[in-house]
Amino acid sequence: MNIEELLNAKEDENNEFKTAEASFEFEKLVKYACGIANCGGGRIVLGITDKRPRTVTGTNAFIQPERTRKGLIEKLHIRVDFEVLETKGKRVLVFEIAGRPVGLPIQANGITWWRSGDSLIPMPPEVLREVYAETGHEVYAETGHDFSGDVCPKATLSDLDEGAIERFRIKWLEKTGNQRLKSISHEQLLRDCEAVFDEGITYAALVLFGKHASLGRLLPQAETIFEYRSSDASGPAQQRREFRIGFFAFYDQLWELINLRNDIQHYQDGLFIFDVPTFHERVVREALLNAISHRNYQFCGSVFVRQYRDRLVIDSPGGFPADINLDNILDHQSPRNRRIAEILSRCGLVERSGQGMNLIYELSIKEAKALPDFTGTDANKVRITLNGLVLDQKMLLLINKIGNETLENFATEDFLVINHLFHDQKLPEPLRSRLKRLTELGIVERSTSNRFILGRRYFKMQGKTGVYIRQKGLDRNTNKALLLKLIQHSEPDGTRFNELQQVLPSHARSQIYVLLRELRNDGKIHIVGKTFGARWHCGAGK
Repeated sequence: MNIEELLNAKEDENNEFKTAEASFEFEKLVKYACGIANCGGGRIVLGITDKRPRTVTGTNAFIQPERTRKGLIEKLHIRVDFEVLETKGKRVLVFEIAGRPVGLPIQANGITWWRSGDSLIPMPPEVLREVYAETGHEVYAETGHDFSGDVCPKATLSDLDEGAIERFRIKWLEKTGNQRLKSISHEQLLRDCEAVFDEGITYAALVLFGKHASLGRLLPQAETIFEYRSSDASGPAQQRREFRIGFFAFYDQLWELINLRNDIQHYQDGLFIFDVPTFHERVVREALLNAISHRNYQFCGSVFVRQYRDRLVIDSPGGFPADINLDNILDHQSPRNRRIAEILSRCGLVERSGQGMNLIYELSIKEAKALPDFTGTDANKVRITLNGLVLDQKMLLLINKIGNETLENFATEDFLVINHLFHDQKLPEPLRSRLKRLTELGIVERSTSNRFILGRRYFKMQGKTGVYIRQKGLDRNTNKALLLKLIQHSEPDGTRFNELQQVLPSHARSQIYVLLRELRNDGKIHIVGKTFGARWHCGAGK
């Protein structure tokens, strides 16, 4: 490759030219590299114009290209090379981007970029389905190829742990009560749950029941590592356990490790003292099940569970599935490993409806803890932080007053509405559909300024009746009296509309005009002038 070849090359899905004389943003470079990789690989050339006839401008971007190359590899997990060319004292920097792996699209910051001509766009859904179909396996319209349902060619029944299979049998029997499960062989049990076929042992069977040595040989990334750290300081963890065995062989052990340092928080309601564990068992188990059933087993790396005194951080390799994001994570299900999810569902560990994340949100709100935090999630991993500290004991009190019988009929959105209103946060539009029902239950009220707030009894319970009155607003007649009083005190000059707004700052302009119209119809006030020069005065006027 030389300068002359670059000047004559065409700019298309596989070549991108940028002048970048002074600098170029690294994140923009990552996006272009992602798009080029998804289109089969190509070049990003810095220091040459994109329009023909091309000229060499030279570039000062990325003076240490070795570091830039390393950063691109860490972000995209593909091969990247570079070359620095010079002509007439001008520097040209060329990055060679390898194509994506077969059947696996590349993401940058959660987006699968794609080149359409010389434009950079998110990969269209139909193209994404074609990429997943390249493996030649069954393709699902939304989630792509189910790796966990593939047969591992070198695996045999001897690679599966009998103890793990027995634990699965017990859980399945507990859920279904099917007494036949007691007497069938291990092989038949695995065939019944579709972990084993005539063709062989699936990767799902290895993940859930595999022996240590077998996983090391056949699927070493099917590993969960636990660490306990007493602080955020770097260095070795105070405790570390590595589980490269089937999930059914270690999932109880992992909870026991976490529960060893599970502090109890106390709060009091009158004469009653309630205990709240820092880590709720159901929340932790649901988060772990999500990590096991949704991680990308075609990515290297282990599931990491890091416990701190006040929080639990779980990292699982692979970003969100293609059609999942933080906006739809509660109402959209897209299992990356369908066969694993189905087997876990058979024994009751995973809800078939995919409501595990909903339960995590609901239980966090019921215990007045922070909502799950996904900071740190990117194209290569999903990170969920479960904060264990009770944020506000009065929130616990509120949940307790609503009562378990009512809460059992709540949807996740109902919990989110209460959480937003309690913390005086703006209510997202999708949650507003739940307000009618909550109002009928007396949990939510509409204020005079047309806002929604928690009901009076919940403010009284917190000792915040004054806050309730302020948020609820005064009644209609009181508001009109306040407006009239200001107009009376402003005579003979009159009162401008913006001064009246200061009396009722929570009211919209239209609401204040309605009150003024009623006062005028009663003959108590009148208006003189128009638009910005208008003044309100006492009396009926002429």
